[in-house]
Amino acid sequence: MTNIPINTDRLWASLMDMAKIGATEKGGNCRLTLTDLDKEGRDLFVQWCKDAGCNVTIDAVGNIFARRPGQDPLKAPVMMGSHLDTQPTGGRFDGVLGVLAGLEAIRTLNDHAVKTEAPIEVVCWTNEEGSRYAPAMMGSGVFTGVFELDEIRAKTDLDGLAFGDELERIGYAGQQKPGAHEVGSYFELHIEQGPILEAEERTIGVVTAAQGQRWYEITVIGQESHAGPTPMPIRRDALVTASKIVQEINRIGHHYPPHACATVGQMLVNPNSRNVIPGSVFLTVDFRHPADETLSMMDQALKAFCTRLADQSKTQIDVVDFWYFPPTHFEDRCIEAVREGARVAGFEHMDIVSGAGHDAVYIAGVAPTGMIFVPCENGISHNEIENASPEDCAAGCQVLLHATLAHAVALD
Repeated sequence: MTNIPINTDRLWASLMDMAKIGATEKGGNCRLTLTDLDKEGRDLFVQWCKDAGCNVTIDAVGNIFARRPGQDPLKAPVMMGSHLDTQPTGGRFDGVLGVLAGLEAIRTLNDHAVKTEAPIEVVCWTNEEGSRYAPAMMGSGVFTGVFELDEIRAKTDLDGLAFGDELERIGYAGQQKPGAHEVGSYFELHIEQGPILEAEERTIGVVTAAQGQRWYEITVIGQESHAGPTPMPIRRDALVTASKIVQEINRIGHHYPPHACATVGQMLVNPNSRNVIPGSVFLTVDFRHPADETLSMMDQALKAFCTRLADQSKTQIDVVDFWYFPPTHFEDRCIEAVREGARVAGFEHMDIVSGAGHDAVYIAGVAPTGMIFVPCENGISHNEIENASPEDCAAGCQVLLHATLAHAVALD
């Protein structure tokens, strides 16, 4: 029963139908959180779930839960899921694969009239990407108590639009209290977003852990002045100072091989005029490492450098700790269920650590959790050319179904 074949063509058709919503010229997707396109994608998912006989509920942060009943309604559900929101120039598989593979698993169980002891659910978490509204993983974060609902509802985008207002505008501010929804165990399928599986010629990544992350917001304040009459020695150029911070961040990333990652992803220059010396610069920093001790050393190195540089450059440098979560290790029984699913289905597999953050990281704090990776072409993600094969997507869904059934049939 645990190796019932999923419908590969149906899964792929669902992925491609969802990809039409917010399709970009280069073949990617743009469905930013709580936009009209996000609503359209959510509406389609909800309709598909209802068509599959699921009962759909929505909580106050917009997380969507679609339940297939089990024989014992008192059992906590086994969940599968991910997210439907994308980056501004995102791909067709990041997040959405985990949601629609969960739906395909339910459709497959329906096709074969399989009954499970525990209910099975597919969940769509709100704002995993953290692109329009930061930080990332808001829906799962509120669900697990990492963030307060009122705090998240008050967040605004670059246009000053509040998260809570936009959630209500698109009709996905549900009545259920976040976190009131039980979770027996949770499995998340995702493209790897890196090159390791493809390079090792493995179809399935058995995710054992996820890297820790530290995000910062840095503001450099210098002095605006005319680009012509102001002599070089007396300038307090905020952009020059910021450029040195960028170089140091890159150095820190290289200093802790092979796992450290350090990125400046956003920079805003003020007044952003070609003949004015920049008076202030805002930049974001993303540090990642699977060892919390190393992540702390990276943190210390950045802050010490900024303190020294402020004195040398005669600028003010404010470093704000914006977001942090420690490295996460997934539950052994869930890991083994994924590993066994790959073995039973005959897929080449390997253990792997996630370099990206996922909703599974937060859910692991409240329920046994496992993750499954499948390859993506050239390891490219967060890019319109992001690609995965129908065969690999189906393989991941097959392993997801196996792991879910292993828990739903004999859930403690």
